[in-house]
Amino acid sequence: MVSPKFVYSIYESRLQKELLTKQLPQHIGLIHDGHRRYARREKLLSYEVSYRIGMVRFKECVSWCDELGIKHITSWLLSKENLSRPQEELKPYYKVVNELFEELIIDDIVDNFKIQFIGSFDQLPDYLQQTIQKLQEVRGGGEKTLTIALGYGGRQEIVDAIKSLLKNNKDQDMDELIENMTDEDLREHLYSPEVPDIDLVIRTSGEARLSGFLLWQSAYSEFIFQDVFWPEFRKIDFLRCLREYVQRERRFGK
Repeated sequence: MVSPKFVYSIYESRLQKELLTKQLPQHIGLIHDGHRRYARREKLLSYEVSYRIGMVRFKECVSWCDELGIKHITSWLLSKENLSRPQEELKPYYKVVNELFEELIIDDIVDNFKIQFIGSFDQLPDYLQQTIQKLQEVRGGGEKTLTIALGYGGRQEIVDAIKSLLKNNKDQDMDELIENMTDEDLREHLYSPEVPDIDLVIRTSGEARLSGFLLWQSAYSEFIFQDVFWPEFRKIDFLRCLREYVQRERRFGK
């Protein structure tokens, strides 16, 4: 009897070969949702177990993108709103995420990526901030970009961009500034202005909303909402998302 795993591997291979002939997204946004619901459904001992499984998926997904030549990834690992959760929930997550970042410092899976972070780091534990700083220093090069959103809020990013724009032009006549301002002027003050807008946003767990993820950069993105929880997100699920993306006609608001 042929195993389902073997059949899936053949299907994956064929689908990946087909996709390599298509115009794939150059910037993918990932909302890694469903860790806690997965833990409850699978009756795991703690959320920490599902967090660890999710971080394995995270590394695998980075490698899938690398294989397919996708140049930019933005992964939302923690929202600004999540920071208000009870510490007994946040502490195990911080621990697992910190271990992930320590692995990425030496893991060759990200050799092709420059790793950068966006978000409110001042609210994170000191040890996690130190690991983030070290990771950015070690992984400061690379032809591709992996942006990790941690303690990130889309509205906060836009507010910060406006503040930065006004501060940098405080000596300019305000009426003139308002009259001549363009969206590109504001874009230059976003957290990662050098990274292009997102082509495709994938959110797992069945939730069909953005929750404030990169509001500016996703204005013309395509969205795919997967029913699976992030810890069970497979390569075949990822490839199916890409297949759906290439079958769509992007209109960019026109």
